[in-house]
Amino acid sequence: MKKLIVLALACAAILGLAATAPAATEVRMVGDALVYGVYYSNRNFTGWNPAVWTSAAGAYKGAGAKTEENFQIWERFRVRTDFIASEAVKFRLSLKVEDTWGHGTFTAANPTTAVVPYQAYLQFKIPGCAAEATAGLQRVDLPQSKLFYASPVFGDNAAALVVKSPLVDKTLSVVAGFGRLIDTNRTYDTTTTQVADELDLYFLALPIAVEGFKATPWGAVAVAGKNANYFTNKSSQYGSAYYVDDLASAGTFLSPTLWKNDQNAFWWAGGAFEVTALDPVKFYADVIYGTGAQSDRKKSRRAGWFLDAGAEYTGFDMLTPQVFAWWSTGEDKSTVNGSERMPIVRPNWGPGNGFLFDDSQALVKDSNVGMSPVGSWGLGASLNNISFIERMTNRLTFMYVGGTNSARAIRYLNDLMGSNPYFTMGRDLTVNEYVLGVNFDTKYMIYENLAAIVETGWAHGEFQQSVWGHRLVSQSRDGDTWKVSFGLSYKF
Repeated sequence: MKKLIVLALACAAILGLAATAPAATEVRMVGDALVYGVYYSNRNFTGWNPAVWTSAAGAYKGAGAKTEENFQIWERFRVRTDFIASEAVKFRLSLKVEDTWGHGTFTAANPTTAVVPYQAYLQFKIPGCAAEATAGLQRVDLPQSKLFYASPVFGDNAAALVVKSPLVDKTLSVVAGFGRLIDTNRTYDTTTTQVADELDLYFLALPIAVEGFKATPWGAVAVAGKNANYFTNKSSQYGSAYYVDDLASAGTFLSPTLWKNDQNAFWWAGGAFEVTALDPVKFYADVIYGTGAQSDRKKSRRAGWFLDAGAEYTGFDMLTPQVFAWWSTGEDKSTVNGSERMPIVRPNWGPGNGFLFDDSQALVKDSNVGMSPVGSWGLGASLNNISFIERMTNRLTFMYVGGTNSARAIRYLNDLMGSNPYFTMGRDLTVNEYVLGVNFDTKYMIYENLAAIVETGWAHGEFQQSVWGHRLVSQSRDGDTWKVSFGLSYKF
């Protein structure tokens, strides 16, 4: 009980700041709470844990050492407080607590409270112009057409400086930013020899909007230090991959291992497009090329393409039909010539609230399969905003996902390393594999700010035994993956 005092003190600190703020400062508080149960069967298509990296040096444990817990109850509550000095200056502090009932904060006898700041930033207008700067822990999304939720390259909270400014009123603007994603050793390196232990991201976008059309050309550069901790930092919100999986090539693990250079540059160039001139028919598309470590050993280089496109019809009152497709380059037959998959940093991409990808699920934990958006192709359809009953909306989405990776490349690394975290069955598909996914989601507004939510998902995968081994593939054939999440969402 005493440990819960930490949470009370955090809330008191917010109220104390509000009470002692200058008279001219306006304080606004909003927040949300989620309480929901999740029944999830056959995680990773096996019901077993995936392979995981266990040290910054690249040690790992193979898949299938643990069995899943089918049912958990999650609770998350968040408070966002804005301290507004004027129209030109404000500061936001956002705190959250998130855990399962019976664990951590929600343990009955000896709770271990964990209050996490997930946003903390200063936002102000630059004097003498219309530009706005935001500095601190904030949401950063590289441009993406809105049908696909967020970026396959980066979409998450990050410590960053972002400047936005209009160039031509209501037509052209600029967004420029810098984020420090990893700084492993912080103030001092571990010895008197300095090492490159940071991962930094620079980005620039030029949103262009005219009647019926919007285009956002953009570019990003990441500078990746060799000694940043890529092996134990998760690179997805769902926790299905690590930074090393998404940035490095498979050849990085061949002798001599890891990168040769102390620092490697990765860069991306892309465009997000939305066409509404034919409203109620709307079109969406994205084109991205990314590459990295091109000055390193040939086997350590990585480069590839990612394309998506979709359309929706918004002319019906009771539903919105959507169709979508995507394609990305995959590994060729050789590992020694580097990777042909586009490097990514922290993806948050997916259409139709799909069960297969980590995207827009309202009930966030245990919410999806966690497939990689690169090294795959797919198509799908969604009936969104279905509304035949007052206060109730539904969504039905179907997806088919195939692989673009050579079976030979994945098999070679698996033969060399055994079950490893770099390639994971169900997350990374060969050209001979596929996954089917369906999700049906329902929201019922009990009151204006209180919703009952049910999210269901089902997935079936066909995998190659010669690539992943008899044990994992045989287990995947015993039953499909599915989930049922049900709970309450309150916003205030």
